[in-house]
Formats: sequence, C-alpha cells, structure tokens
Amino acid sequence: MIVSLNPTTGAPIARFDLHTLADIEAALAGAAVAQEGWRRTPIGERVVLLRSMARILRVDKDRYAALVTEEMGKPLPESEAEIEKCAWNCDFYAVMAPRYLADESIATNATESAIVFDPLGVVLAIMPWNYPFWQFFRFAAPAFAAGNGAILKHANNVPACALAIEEIMRAAGCPEGLFRTLLIEPERVAGIIADDRIAAVTLTGSTEVGAIVAAQAGRALKKQVLELGGSDPFIVLGDADVEAAAEVAVKARFVNVGQSCVNAKRFIVEETVADRFVSAFVAGVGKLKIGDPRERDTHIGPMARANLRAGLHDQVMRTIAAGATLKAGGAPIDGPGFFYPPTVLDHVMPGMAAFDEETFGPVAAVIRVKDATEAVRLANATEFGLGAALWTKDLARARSLARRIDAGAVFINGMVASDPRLPFGGIKKSGYGRELGIYGIKEFVNVKTLWIGPATGPAKVENAE
Repeated sequence: MIVSLNPTTGAPIARFDLHTLADIEAALAGAAVAQEGWRRTPIGERVVLLRSMARILRVDKDRYAALVTEEMGKPLPESEAEIEKCAWNCDFYAVMAPRYLADESIATNATESAIVFDPLGVVLAIMPWNYPFWQFFRFAAPAFAAGNGAILKHANNVPACALAIEEIMRAAGCPEGLFRTLLIEPERVAGIIADDRIAAVTLTGSTEVGAIVAAQAGRALKKQVLELGGSDPFIVLGDADVEAAAEVAVKARFVNVGQSCVNAKRFIVEETVADRFVSAFVAGVGKLKIGDPRERDTHIGPMARANLRAGLHDQVMRTIAAGATLKAGGAPIDGPGFFYPPTVLDHVMPGMAAFDEETFGPVAAVIRVKDATEAVRLANATEFGLGAALWTKDLARARSLARRIDAGAVFINGMVASDPRLPFGGIKKSGYGRELGIYGIKEFVNVKTLWIGPATGPAKVENAE
C-alpha cells in the first residue's frame, strides 16, 4: 500500500493499493498491442490527442493544481503555472511535431534517399515528485506525437497525481492500453525495464537512481534519457546589474521551495560586488512569506518529505561547521508539516557540503571569487552539469564565457528554466539525452535511412564496404 501524506500538515491524505504482477502484465501487454496500432495512425491524427490533452488540463486546471499543492506542497500559484505549462507543451508539439518528424530528403546517387523517423515502441517513464505533472507531460507530448506508447511509474509520494494523469489521458481520448499508470514499489522496476515490450526508458530523478536505472537499461540494451541532479551556478560578474541579478536570484533559488534540479544553488559572485549582492539578496529573501501553500500570498510552502528536510538541515550544519557564515534561516520550523526557512550561507568554499553536494531545498550558497576566470573554474568544479546563469553587461564576453561553462544550458542575464521550444538536459552526472524542442522529440524515434535505387537495374553504392 502507498500512503499519500500532506507535507503541510504531515497527515495522511489517502491510501492506495499497489498494482499486482497481473496488473503489470496486463499493462505491458495492452500497451504493446495499442502502440502497434498507434504507430500506424497518421501524425495529423495523433496530434489531435495532444490538443485534447491541453484542453482538459486547462478546463480542470484548478482541480489539478490543488492536487499538486496538497500532495507535494508547491505554492498554489506555482501549481497553476505548472498545469498551464503542461498544456502549452501539448499545444506546442501539436503544431510542431509534424514539421519536426517530416521526412528529410538527402542527395545521393540513388533515385531517392531520405531519413524517416519511426517510433521506438513503449517507453517506461520514471518520474519524480517535484513537478508531478510537468515532468510527465514534457516527455509525453512529443513521445505520443511520435507514435510511442508509455507506462508511468511515478514517485510514490504523489500517487494521486499519478492517477490523475491517467484520468487526463483517458478523457483526452488516448487509445485503450496505450498509456497506463502503475503504482508499484521500486523493486518492480528492473523487471519492467527488462521486459521485451519496453523499448526505452526515460527518468527524471536523482543521480543515484539514474545510475541504477542506466545499468538496468544498459544490460537490456535499451535507449535511455536521464535528467538527473544539478548544482547550478549563478555567476554575477563585477559589471552586472547587481540589484537585478539579486532580485532574479531569489526566485531562481526559492521557486518550488528550492526543490528543482535547475534551481540556482551556488551563487558565484565577483568580490568587487559581493557585499552589494549579498545585501540585496538577503533583503529579498526576507520578503518571502512562509506558510500554507494554499494561500495565494505564500512563497515558501513545506518541503515534500520529512527526510528531505532532515538531509538538507544536515548539509547546512556541516557547511557552517566548515566555516561558512549564516545570513538567513538555518533551522527547521517547529510545528506540523515539513517547513524549512529560506536559508543563505555566505563565504562558502569548495570542500563544504553546500558547494560539493546538491542542496535540494531552500538553501543558497554564496561563493566569492576574484575574477571571471575563477568564477568559471568554480562553476565547473562540480560533478553536475545541468544549467547555469551568467550575469554581465558585456554580452560579447558573456557569449565567450558561456562556451567555457560545463552545462546543458547557460542563461545570460536570466534565470534557468525549461521551455518547450528549447532542448533541455545536462552533461556529466546530470544525465544525458534531451527533452523538449526538436531534439527532444527525436530521442524516442528510430532515425531510419531509406535508400532507393532504380527499379530497372542496380545502382552504384558509393564507398560500399
């Protein structure tokens, strides 16, 4: 049985029975059959499903947003924005998928050569709790448009969200069996990955879990897309608009209660402006309201689980013990729920927990550097490589420095965020593969070459082996 807890109160919301082995078998068999028919459905008809998904998300946005807030603690306006972003992504791929997946003609000595994009099959989607709708729909819209089916194994602290996603897909007209949510324990995942009816795996989650899933999928020689942890740098150079950078930094760190892979986590600031930045940053943090995430003026709700809060506090204490300065927050809030205040640590250095480890919660680490060269060096001094922000008024210099930063995305004078139009993903231990944009839709397709010679006789094949 899975128990859903309300992180605002710590009280149980509901209990859900786990799916059995017979349920898993039925889901795999049904998805395999349904996907064979779906792949033969013209793409113009497949994208009708995406438009219907977007419509249902918007029609019932209030209900789904309230569910997200109740089950994982996200402030309600952010939950509403998450649902709207899911709908936008569905609409985006409904328009762009036919263009992205159009056959590509290639000039050769054959009468006709082309590259075509066929679906891989049924994809196992292993999804996290921090954006329980967005993480699924950013994968699902392009995957279904490309002709794939899907099985969802969601995080076990958001079972109601997982079942709501199945409800949305059914109401949108998804063919029977093409998609299923499975409420299962992690121990069941390896067997599903190994099953021949699963063609590929996508996972958003921790680096530790990503390594396990990658090994399991690798043994089965199955395609994977992994979006894992991050310790994103937020670099502020001496010529930056410091006040603007500090204002954006507050949102970049504390949106979603700091529980995002692409939250800014390490604020690497040139020494000449560090005092100004820290002063403005701490002042902005002081304006954040902590409280019930259902109240519209709340900025910081609870963390999603008690163990996550305990782990974060341990990182804070170890960082302070190593010599960092506490500027705000720094202790769990007494009372019901899993609340932790926005916390700012100054004078953080490599070797301290808040620099070396991913801090998945409302804690910001400020690192002071002498110049841009040291800023880039420390930005890269991490096992992660998801996103990065760079603040400077010299855009030519920014472009040059951005090429030296180890990350899947660098946002200049802005906050790192995902966008359906742009590819999203990381390098190093932040994972591999891309979601969103044209590259995201092509992760779960067979890029197939068609070479057609003349019907009346053999054609010469260049550079034949």
